[in-house]
Amino acid sequence: MPELAMFPLGTVLLPSLYLPLHVFEPRYRALVRHCLDADREFGVVLIERGSEVGGGDRRSAVGTVARIIEAVELEDGRWALGTVGVRRVKVQRWLEDDPYPRAVVQDWPDEADAGHDVQLQLLETPELAVQVDQVVGRLRRVLAIGAEMGDLVADSTVEVADDPELASYQIAAVGPFGPADQHRLLAVPSTSGRLDALAAMLAEAEEDLGRRLLLDGPDLDDL
Repeated sequence: MPELAMFPLGTVLLPSLYLPLHVFEPRYRALVRHCLDADREFGVVLIERGSEVGGGDRRSAVGTVARIIEAVELEDGRWALGTVGVRRVKVQRWLEDDPYPRAVVQDWPDEADAGHDVQLQLLETPELAVQVDQVVGRLRRVLAIGAEMGDLVADSTVEVADDPELASYQIAAVGPFGPADQHRLLAVPSTSGRLDALAAMLAEAEEDLGRRLLLDGPDLDDL
């Protein structure tokens, strides 16, 4: 189980998704230098309580390895980074935050559902493709209704990857979910389980939008 430099944030990075970062704290400048001199990777975990600046935060135990694909050092020593999530990890043990947050981590690929090999499940099980289609259909309805109501949402014509695992993370990224919900989805052990959770969360979002439509509709006394 390797030691990994860690960047606790108030947002969630999901595998395959892009994350831009503005790095200004001295400890994270040191982290960037270390990563650029090594394999260009660090871990991102959600701060469950506390602040991104200054330390003393409480951090989640599930995160994503980010790979630096763009790095620009500014004149004052700050960094502008472009990163992408490459794989999920579990934190086994936090180390001292010296000179920056560090942890012992273990890779955590999606697990198979009971009785199925995970690779065969992802590549050959048509049920997963059906699940993805159903969840994407509900996602598009929710986004379309949200847009009609003036919410700031992704385009309802959004496309997702053919790979069910990547699709599940992409849906989690573009759906109407906050960091806590996205972290909950990141921590679901299997692709099928994540798609089930997404279906339930989108159904709840659709119900909430329906209630808002009723409340925001015309007053019958005015008709």
